[in-house]
Amino acid sequence: MMKRTITLTVLMAAMLFASTAFATLKVGVLSDLTGPTSSVGVPYAQGIKDCIAYVNANGGIKGEKIELIQVDYAYNIQQALAAYKRFKSQGIVAMQGWGTGDTEALVRFVSRDRIPVFSASYSAHLMNPEKAPYNFTIAPDYSTQGRAGLKYIKDNWKKDRAPKIAFVYPDKPYGHVPLPAMKEYAEEIGFEITGDEVLSLKAMDATPQLLGLKKQNPDFVWVGGTTPSTAVLMKDAKKLGFNGKFLINIWGNDENLAKMAGPACEGNYGMQAAAVYGQNVPGMKVVKAQTKGQPQMTHYLRGFVSAMVMAEGMKKASANGKVTGQSIKEALETLRDYDPMGLAPAISYFPKDHRPSMAVNVCTVKDGNLEFVETVTLSRDAKWLGK
Repeated sequence: MMKRTITLTVLMAAMLFASTAFATLKVGVLSDLTGPTSSVGVPYAQGIKDCIAYVNANGGIKGEKIELIQVDYAYNIQQALAAYKRFKSQGIVAMQGWGTGDTEALVRFVSRDRIPVFSASYSAHLMNPEKAPYNFTIAPDYSTQGRAGLKYIKDNWKKDRAPKIAFVYPDKPYGHVPLPAMKEYAEEIGFEITGDEVLSLKAMDATPQLLGLKKQNPDFVWVGGTTPSTAVLMKDAKKLGFNGKFLINIWGNDENLAKMAGPACEGNYGMQAAAVYGQNVPGMKVVKAQTKGQPQMTHYLRGFVSAMVMAEGMKKASANGKVTGQSIKEALETLRDYDPMGLAPAISYFPKDHRPSMAVNVCTVKDGNLEFVETVTLSRDAKWLGK
């Protein structure tokens, strides 16, 4: 009897050790790898994976590894909802999300389940904890990005008349969300708004939109699509002799633009929230080591930073006790001026304000390369929260 008791005790101890030794913190990763935004979704997702590999290789979260559970939902909201149910059943403590439609559809679920979500959707109302208490991003909201771009243009405008601007965007949630804020701010700082054109993410020809723009004759055109549709717009603009400059949102302004649009994209402006690969910042050494020196898109850098900041929240939560969705949220809301090794502007979150910063990078394409131009920083104005 004694022998059986000892054997059982040893077995239970061994099982306990095994469960402890292999304990992981599970994180769901919702990615578009094959859908309409996959051109930017693939590098972003790889940035997340490489950052977590780096975190795990350097001690993890107080000795615990982060385990990623990735689902390609192909930019389909119903598939995103199904993936979230799977993530929840597998015990995730946090999630890396993706698009605007799915992120917004999941707000009430992640709030109920207390699962903090870092998404690549930068809709303004997702920054308001009263409406989305468990949502975080590492980039300023689309409205802030748009305002920063407008400010950069206006600050550098030399003519003695108001600059004229038009808006081109896809009929998708993320295409629409910054428009009211941008138009309001444009009028406030002295722009003349000439009109709108809708351009599909899958557009192969932008001639109708360009003919409409030529009638409007704007000095600048806000482009709210992704890289492929932006390239089509720019090439057709050059072909049709349109002379306005383009101000491109964060998803249409990247290293592939020069490959797709060629000389047509030179000298235009685009918004970004992370460094350009090779930029002289401390964290670039880490990124180059993780990627074995292979150049990556700026979207990759943003995914890398998103995972880095999530991991920092986990570390702070671990230092305070157990790592749970709620403890990660509470830890993140104490984050002040966290420097992601220069890979993005310093990040702070507050219990009543989840905007990570008000700093936006303006980039351009020069000689076929994406180059950093200037960081535009706006005030953390309470009237802009959620708008």
